[in-house]
Amino acid sequence: MIQLVRGFKDILPDEIGAWNRIEKTTADLLASFGFSEIRLPILEKTELFRRSIGEMTDIVEKEMYTFPGSRDEMLTLRPEATASVARAYIQQRLYAVDPIQKLYTIGPMFRKERPQKGRYRQFYQINAEVFGIESPLVDAQLIVMLWSLFKRLEIFNLSVHINSLGCPACRPEFKNLLSGNLSSRGELLCADCQRRREKNPLRVLDCKVPSCQDAIAGAPVMSDFLCQACARHFDSVKRALNQQEIPYIINHRLVRGLDYYCRTAFEIQTTQLGTQNAVAGGGRYDGLVEALGGPSMPAVGFAVGIDRLVDILLQRGPQPGSVPDVFIAPLGDEAIRRSFEWSCALSLADIKTEADFSGKSLKALMKRADRVGADFVLIAGDQELQNGSVVVRNMKTKEQTSVPIDKIARQIKELITKKIRNPEASSQKSE
Repeated sequence: MIQLVRGFKDILPDEIGAWNRIEKTTADLLASFGFSEIRLPILEKTELFRRSIGEMTDIVEKEMYTFPGSRDEMLTLRPEATASVARAYIQQRLYAVDPIQKLYTIGPMFRKERPQKGRYRQFYQINAEVFGIESPLVDAQLIVMLWSLFKRLEIFNLSVHINSLGCPACRPEFKNLLSGNLSSRGELLCADCQRRREKNPLRVLDCKVPSCQDAIAGAPVMSDFLCQACARHFDSVKRALNQQEIPYIINHRLVRGLDYYCRTAFEIQTTQLGTQNAVAGGGRYDGLVEALGGPSMPAVGFAVGIDRLVDILLQRGPQPGSVPDVFIAPLGDEAIRRSFEWSCALSLADIKTEADFSGKSLKALMKRADRVGADFVLIAGDQELQNGSVVVRNMKTKEQTSVPIDKIARQIKELITKKIRNPEASSQKSE
């Protein structure tokens, strides 16, 4: 038997309801905040990620799926979406239409990470990016949006972690001091961090190896080195979060995993996933657009890990993607023939319909109707056909109604509408 590639997964029907809920809730919320959707290719030139993410990051050094293209150029399956959105913003000259662009995209990313629960080699993200606004209020607003998204999805036990990474004016002094501090404790650093401490010591702060965490225990913190502009920016973010009553933790070791971040960095963590506790993160990347060949343009954004949100929702049990409104249970050859006609008519009338053409007994058909979760069952045999009607059974209340064949679609729509308007009444009757 041919099996899945390690680190990849199938998304099955009993999970798809969670995926649909997350994607629809996200799209509705982002639209309310003025975002427009953008859809991007999953394959980009490798140079895009080398220049944006950074040569000394784990992603570029170890985790990208990279291979030769047809014109002596290297291509990469996108490991993250921000660089691709920025590339489209530049190449399609969206800044010429309006420098301020609020864009989001939902789709798969690819990294050769060690597979484990909640961490796949093909994983899915929601990315939201804002170009052209320097105000720290936008940074805070993105965090408010994320907080609202998780609240709408009924995901709780969350904590917001924030930090400031400074800017090119104030970060060099901090990096030099941090590098010196790490040199004095070099024996505690892992092999990767031994290399990082010279060229990019901030990467050490992001390392999860326990000995590296011990090495940075007494290291300096960026907040002590912020220039006046960066300090004011960070203070404004905190005031805005306080105003919106969003609780947060100032995490001096939070640097995120990518080189393009500056000033605000944030991460949202949960206690519901064990060690893989981050469900969203982002920050400001004011220099990225210019570094990729575009105009000097402030920018800020975030990414949400959909797979991890799905894992949380599925802790409550399966969430089927499509439960039929009505199940057709035909008894006899003529009823089976007619049931094909009805199933097409009902489906085309936007009524979710499932029909069984197998000729099984009524008992077997009712078992299947119950298994697929149908709200109503349409039962038709020889006697019903002679009377020009069918029986519609409410699977919750067990009530049965005789419906004329020529009014099936209209009557079932009325029953469905009644159930939607008064679900509690239906539930009480069944009790």
